[in-house]
Amino acid sequence: MAILRAGRAAIDELHRRLAERGHPDMRPVHGYAFQIIGADGATATELGRRLGVTKQAASQMVDELVRLGYVQRGADPADGRRRIVTLTPRGVDSLRVSAAIFDELLAEWRAAGADVDAAVDALDRLGALYGAGELRPIW
Repeated sequence: MAILRAGRAAIDELHRRLAERGHPDMRPVHGYAFQIIGADGATATELGRRLGVTKQAASQMVDELVRLGYVQRGADPADGRRRIVTLTPRGVDSLRVSAAIFDELLAEWRAAGADVDAAVDALDRLGALYGAGELRPIW
């Protein structure tokens, strides 16, 4: 249970700080979606498949993220039938701010006397033991 509590506390603190730094509408699932979209973009179908949700649910999330200014839809230059979702400058900024906050959280953990590197190594081994695959939200 400690792993789950710690993970939840870290995500909650990340989002509290994101809100303070101009991203109050970000939810944990958005970060997973942004990692999938990455620099090259992704379709709603790809998002749905990798997030473990239907294409319709992924499309609704994309609609919300477009409304919030984090992503945009555009034609795929390689296939005009496909619509590619890409990050806007606001979406890229949210990733930059999130990375900075994660660094802060790790520094705070180290300052509290925690052996962060040993903990991360142990968690990596635990993930490998159970065949950890692609990072995605737990619905």
